Amino acid sequence: MRGRRGDRMTINIQEHMAINVCPGPIRPIRQISDYFPRRGPGPEAAGGRGCGEAPAHLAPLALAPPAALLGATTPDDGAEVDSYDSDDTTALGTLEFDLLYDQASCTLHCRILRAKGLKPMDFNGLADPYVKLHLLPGACKANKLKTKTQRNTLNPVWNEELTYSGITDDDITHKVLRISVCDEDKLSHNEFIGEIRVPLRRLKPSQKKHFNICLERQVPLPSPSSMSAALRGISCYLKELEQAEQGPGLLEERGRILLSLSYSSRRHGLLVGIVRCAHLAAMDVNGYSDPYVKTYLRPDVDKKSKHKTCVKKKTLNPEFNEEFFYEMELSTLATKTLEVTVWDYDIGKSNDFIGGVSLGPGARGEAQKHWSDCLHQPDTALERWHTLTSELPGAFPLA
Repeated sequence: MRGRRGDRMTINIQEHMAINVCPGPIRPIRQISDYFPRRGPGPEAAGGRGCGEAPAHLAPLALAPPAALLGATTPDDGAEVDSYDSDDTTALGTLEFDLLYDQASCTLHCRILRAKGLKPMDFNGLADPYVKLHLLPGACKANKLKTKTQRNTLNPVWNEELTYSGITDDDITHKVLRISVCDEDKLSHNEFIGEIRVPLRRLKPSQKKHFNICLERQVPLPSPSSMSAALRGISCYLKELEQAEQGPGLLEERGRILLSLSYSSRRHGLLVGIVRCAHLAAMDVNGYSDPYVKTYLRPDVDKKSKHKTCVKKKTLNPEFNEEFFYEMELSTLATKTLEVTVWDYDIGKSNDFIGGVSLGPGARGEAQKHWSDCLHQPDTALERWHTLTSELPGAFPLA
């Protein structure tokens, strides 16, 4: 029936509800105009159009899919549609920084310079950005470094240098540096803005490399627990993502330790030097640990090989500079295994295990090479960095 001018149009209940009740298979409706079709005077209003069919008289813009309105290309059939806005790859901002791997000192220098055009995160249209660094794979809390927060700006300038100690050539070949830019909120959880991931294999020893890269959004994990990551804060999100990247069966890294080994031909024994630790896992609620180091020479039938350093209070980067001596012939030492463990001292309860490493004929990688070089180069002090893992290297009681 054609509507006359001045008459009040009647719309049935089906046209008011946001659901297609036509019989047949359910099809997705992309436009709001499909829920509330335009009706008005004209011959097109009298046609027998189906409930889910879009009006023919609508402007081409109203019939266009959302991707076309945003300037993005329409994905092919079967392709996964990105759930984020099309400006996520551009409006998150850019980050400028320098990386330098010093092979001689086993350090990785990360100078965070500046960011430009960050995505506004606060009600005032600005943000309070800071930068966090993580080495992957590894324990996020153990190797996290952080810059200062710049207040009320979308173009922050930090010009801060963050340094990782104990970085070996093996780390350079398989580690990835994750640089995350976050917005600090004092009254709620800090918000994630964007991130950059740089494979360390792109670096050349002792050559500074400059980067100026657009930030990218990290797609959340497709798991039920990741759905609440935003509520738990970015720290929980990073921890869960780290566990997924490591995969099952891989040991969690708990920091680094610098050891010195030397077999003395004159004293007929092994001299073990506990130099320092770096980026230890935090075991206390204050975000620090009270670490000390223990060494054993296995097998230890008489249980007389235990040595222990002093406790360093409230630090994740302790310096010990202590030496222990094991009197033993070189031929006998070749059958032994040196077990080094780091513990967090607690008053009134059992001490917490932070991490450990074993050096001996049954070890692998840098630990095995360090032990072998010590046996083949007597009277030479050999210092090497080693990764502490969550595996307890021995069935001995807690400290």
